[in-house]
Amino acid sequence: MDPQHFQLECTQEKAGRLDKYLAVCLPEYSRARLQQLIQDGLVKVNGKVVVKPSFAIAMGDRVEVEVPPPQPSTLAGENIPLEILFENDDFLVINKPAGMVVHPSAGHEQGTLVNAVLAHVPELEGIGGERRPGVVHRLDKDTSGVLLMAKNDRTHRWLQEQFRRRQVRKVYLALVDGRPPTPEGRIEVAIARDAVNRKKMAAVREGEGREAVTEYFTLESFPEHTLLEVHPHTGRTHQIRVHLSFLGCPVVGDEVYGRKRPSLPLGRHFLHASRLTIQLPGEPEARTFVSPLPEELEKVLHMLRQRR
Repeated sequence: MDPQHFQLECTQEKAGRLDKYLAVCLPEYSRARLQQLIQDGLVKVNGKVVVKPSFAIAMGDRVEVEVPPPQPSTLAGENIPLEILFENDDFLVINKPAGMVVHPSAGHEQGTLVNAVLAHVPELEGIGGERRPGVVHRLDKDTSGVLLMAKNDRTHRWLQEQFRRRQVRKVYLALVDGRPPTPEGRIEVAIARDAVNRKKMAAVREGEGREAVTEYFTLESFPEHTLLEVHPHTGRTHQIRVHLSFLGCPVVGDEVYGRKRPSLPLGRHFLHASRLTIQLPGEPEARTFVSPLPEELEKVLHMLRQRR
């Protein structure tokens, strides 16, 4: 398959950033994909290669874009059971179990959710990226619950745009050690990569990281624990776990941001993506998908209720 070539001439008086301009002119490609093409040296402005997505273009500029053919994927489908909550021609809604990584990465080349979905939907290959086909958003390895996967590029772009505009309502259930300072509240604390341990995230001062906002509501109180409903308004890596640890009430079983020795007998952290509400292509009303609390988490709550 040969690469595709696009030749454009800017007719906008104030076109602004190159990546934004291309996203308007070439809507069949995601902005992230176009940014990668720019950084790979595949975009020219007035005959010169430009590698900065933020490069400012002006009226009359000639823009050339080369889109290489997709590379053969090394990913393989694996016969791993999936609990599918909903499926149509455009996307899947999966009830992800704890302990499963969403997509392949260093140290997790097989046994991921993507491998399982590829066996179920082979045509998913290449949708949204070679290593993360179909992935719209992620859940941590030990977080269970509702997760969306796109089946085609059009739906992938649509769903990602809903997340980018913060139009997706996500609801989590979290059991924490101790209790938050107030029964309900809003955490507005920036998050950045931890300066010492690059595998972790950290709460930082404003201006040192990316904006992160989380609301929480107390559902049930126990002598040494609290069950919370959590609404993340942004989607930073490990956001809920970092924010609740910042409040002094880390998620039970979270050995990264909480206690090194779990306070309750649980082989995972107690964080579950319970509900997700999103506007779907071609549907006038937003739709809500629900994942019931896993049995191992229900057992922990039952034990705590008996102790009271």
